[in-house]
Amino acid sequence: MKLQIQDIHACHPSAPTGSAPAIRNMSLLINEGEQVALIGPSGAGKTTLLQLLACTLQPVQGSIQVQNQSPWALGKRKLQKLRGQLIIAPQVPPLPPRQRVITSVLAGRLPAMGFWQSLKSLFYPVDIPAAHAALAKLDLPEKIFERVDRLSGGERQRVGLARLFVSPAKLWLVDEPLSALDPIRARLAMSALTQTATETSTTLVCTLHQVDMALAFFKRIVGLRDGQIVFDLPTEKVTPAMLKSLYAQYEHELFSQPDQELIAKQFERSVPTVVVNNCR
Repeated sequence: MKLQIQDIHACHPSAPTGSAPAIRNMSLLINEGEQVALIGPSGAGKTTLLQLLACTLQPVQGSIQVQNQSPWALGKRKLQKLRGQLIIAPQVPPLPPRQRVITSVLAGRLPAMGFWQSLKSLFYPVDIPAAHAALAKLDLPEKIFERVDRLSGGERQRVGLARLFVSPAKLWLVDEPLSALDPIRARLAMSALTQTATETSTTLVCTLHQVDMALAFFKRIVGLRDGQIVFDLPTEKVTPAMLKSLYAQYEHELFSQPDQELIAKQFERSVPTVVVNNCR
């Protein structure tokens, strides 16, 4: 799906009335099938931007086009149909604790199902092989019939990502998918995410705290700070100086252990050292 925003101002949905916009005067074009990483310090506006692209947050001013349609000019039914063509994966997936993993994964198909078919799928999963294959990409196939409340935080996060792989959506909006994963599984998840998006010609927009992972797996990097785009560049043109400026006063977020040698190695384009948040 093609995305375009022009001169957007938007407030975070939980912000009090009269708060300063979380997104200010932002314009961005993402073409169909592109894979884009959004980076920047906490409070930069990354999650708010995802909500705008998901048509769940209406801008205060400016225009947004999703697949050449203005979502907020559509009627309720047409807007719902447009939203059914995309899927958003939040950092903490909303998985019912007593639900089985297979049901949670196949929920990624609900927007394309009718009412009775979706109701039936709660009790009789419609495509066990597809759910198993999606979980296998994330090293989690043995959990297919487990209950969600018996999973660790990292396992739940991977179940949320597995939904993407069974969804018919052509736009994936993914928010901090690695926050609960160890380094090995973080790399596995990013590889599965980007490879599957490529194979299915799906547009992928992903927010990441792990800058090294963004540089390793994405060809285009958008740096955000204070609700504005600081740079929008092919990965090979992003320099250490740009990152230092983007994360000024937030250096602890750039790498968990600030290390000039690590930064230098990253830009040699060798196999990057994976640095992620601690599991929780």
